[in-house]
Amino acid sequence: MVRISDFQVKDVVNVSDGRRLGNIGDIEINLDTGKIEAVVVGGTGKVLGFFGKEEEIVIPFRSIVKIGEDVILVRLTDVHYVQEKLEQPKSQ
Repeated sequence: MVRISDFQVKDVVNVSDGRRLGNIGDIEINLDTGKIEAVVVGGTGKVLGFFGKEEEIVIPFRSIVKIGEDVILVRLTDVHYVQEKLEQPKSQ
């Protein structure tokens, strides 16, 4: 059995280019089947956490090559997995 919190502390690495993508920030679950459809890796790009855009990388579950003790290996070769999400300034 694996908990979601166990996934969030593992580094996600793309085996296609060796790049570290980040850590899992979210998981997409199909409520009809109960299966994980994708994992979402949150990116950076915000200035002091307030302004700017944050990139998310949505990785289909079928693209996960191996889940190890400290790392999750994925195979991404197509850029269409990167989605930009506009962030609104946070009120203080």
